[in-house]
This record gives sequence, C-alpha cells and structure tokens, in this order.
Amino acid sequence: MIPIIPVSDPAPGGQATASGLSTPPPLALYIHIPWCVRKCPYCDFNSHESRSEIPERAYVDALISDLEQSVPNIWGRKVRSVFFGGGTPSLFSPDAIDRILSQIRALVQLEYGAEVTLEANPGTVDESHFQGFRDAGVNRLSIGIQSFDPRYLKALGRIHDERQAISAAELALQTFDQVNLDVMYALPGQTMEDALADAARACAIAPQHLSFYHLTLEPNTPFHRTPPSLPDDDTSADMQERIEQVLMHHGYEHYETSAFARKGHQCRHNLNYWQFGDYLGIGAGAHSKLSYHDRITRERRHKHPNRYMEQAAKGLAVEEVWAIPADELGFEFMMNTLRLTGGFDVRLFQQGTGRPIQDIEQALKLAKIRGLVVVEGDTVKPTLLGQRFLNELLQLFLQ
Repeated sequence: MIPIIPVSDPAPGGQATASGLSTPPPLALYIHIPWCVRKCPYCDFNSHESRSEIPERAYVDALISDLEQSVPNIWGRKVRSVFFGGGTPSLFSPDAIDRILSQIRALVQLEYGAEVTLEANPGTVDESHFQGFRDAGVNRLSIGIQSFDPRYLKALGRIHDERQAISAAELALQTFDQVNLDVMYALPGQTMEDALADAARACAIAPQHLSFYHLTLEPNTPFHRTPPSLPDDDTSADMQERIEQVLMHHGYEHYETSAFARKGHQCRHNLNYWQFGDYLGIGAGAHSKLSYHDRITRERRHKHPNRYMEQAAKGLAVEEVWAIPADELGFEFMMNTLRLTGGFDVRLFQQGTGRPIQDIEQALKLAKIRGLVVVEGDTVKPTLLGQRFLNELLQLFLQ
C-alpha cells in the first residue's frame, strides 16, 4: 500500500485546496530514463552511469506497468504532451521508444498533435537513431549541447566535441519538426567573449528553441565538493544580459527564465509546468503533480532503477504520495508562474489552486511596492528587477 504522507496538516475534512477545483488543469506526461554514458560533475539529476548493458526491455516493462497503475488517477483526462528526460533517453533504441509510445496511445487519451519531446546527447545519436525516434512518434528533440568550445566541454565532463554538437543539431533540424538546444553559461574560466561566441553559434544553427542555463553548483555533485573557478556574480549577470540581447537580435523571444523561442515555438510541455498544470511522471525517481476536486497531490517514484523495476512489477512503483497543504499552494503556484516573463492571468490562480486570489493579495502588494512585479489589467508579471532577483521575490509568498 502506498503511504500517504502529508507535508503538514491539510484543511478540515482532508481537503488540501479547501475551496476545491471545479475542473483539473491540463495534463502532461513525463518519462524518466535514468542512464547516461558518463555522469557530468555538475549534474544533480537522478542519473546513473551505464557501466554495463542497460536493462532496456525490463525498464520499458516497468514503465508500462507504472503507467497502467496510474491510469485510474488520470482517467478521462487528455494528455497534451509527452517528454522523455534523463539521464540520456537517446541511449534507448528507437524500438524501445516506439513500444513506450504505443502503450501510451493504448492506455491514455493523447491529444491529436501532442508535442512529444526526447532529450538527446550529441555523443549518443546518429542518423538512423534520429529517424527511428521520428518514426516512433517523437516530433521534438532537445539536444544537450552545453557549449561549442572544446575547453568548456572538457571542463563540464561532456562526452561529445564541437563537431558532434554541430552535426547532431543540423541532423535534428532535418529530421524533427521542433528542435531545442540546451546551452550553459558562467562556465569554469569562461570569458564574456566565449559566452557570446556560444550564443552566436547557437543562433547560427537556427533551432526553433534555445535554453540558456546559468551553471550552478548543486549539492551532492563533484562541482559542489570541489568547486571550479567560476565567473563572479556581476560577470555572470552581465553574461545573461548580453546573451539575451544576442538571442533577441536573432528573433528569439525570452518567454521564461532560461527559455527562448521563435514565434509559435514555445515548449508546450514546459509551459504546462510553468502555468501550474498537472503532470504524471513515470520512471525511476519521477515526480508527479495531480489535481482532484478536493486536493492537489504530489507523488514520488522509487529512485534507484533496480528498486523501481522491482516495485513496479509488484504494482508499487509509487513510493510516496502527499497532499499540498492549502497554505503552501500560493508559493507553489508563484514558484512556477513567476518564471514566465509574461506573467499570468490572475484567474489562473483560482483555476489552478482552488484557492481565492486573496490568499496572495498582501504578498502581491508588497512585491509591487518593491518593484518586483507589475499588474497590468488581469495580468501579473515580474519586472526586470523581479526576474533578476526571482528567489527574493518568491520569498514574499512563503507563509
């Protein structure tokens, strides 16, 4: 039996949202593939080096069992997007991805034209793999480039070189409807000139979507234990501003903290997260957020792949489920929606949380006084100052 572990006492009657949700928000599906060729020193994701043969078939069996167990919780709801994340999902064969997607179509209502994204490492793919993924139903590829400079690729522990990065990106653009490139900045020893060179190279390839992430030293990573020499905060902030200018000049709209897209090519899956939508996460260590008429819950799967596969086979893929307390919903909502540069419609708050906007009214007033947000009609959005100091802005909504 799955333990129900509330993070604190729910509202009377066990209703975490108290006022209740009239209709659930849009639903996405996340699938975690936990293996990679080599663990990068900055990575804190649930990923494991594939030192031996990956148990691909057994893991796909577990994913399908996990999804079957979850169907009652999302019965009757359409899935708007699917995202294969990791780890390195491109380590799996096209046949495995095809089997997973076939079972998804059989078990849930997948929206017509749903966005289906797969993350890929330039060092693990070739033309036949790309075409196989496309034939299986993947229509959006996200490639972890991180840098085009061999010095920084080496510092980041990446397994690909500049040539492989460019080749993979160009091949992806020939094969898929949508392509995203992940790039990082504020890297060990990186200069402003080199950061802008990476931005210019990414724009020259001209994918529909770009994600530019600031390298951070996450706990329990080699970089955190032995920190490399990184650009200082002022230099990093300048890098961010200059990169944004380069991308804007090339027609990319900055629509989320780290995301840039050409018109009409925003990532639908990630937008659902940022708009406080629901998501079912299957796979080792995957998390879910699911809304019901009287509560909003989170789930966590067993983290280690072997443990996950064993428990999924027993019908126990989920390790923990807990309801989000009513007094934490405001912070949870704002933690997502304030990442959007265009902000959110105030009506979305009650639609997504089941709570009245008055729950966050005082915090909003204080944020406005401090110049961190602006209210334009029914829209609340972070100012440039609020975007730069997002953590400080979010602290206002912690009760």
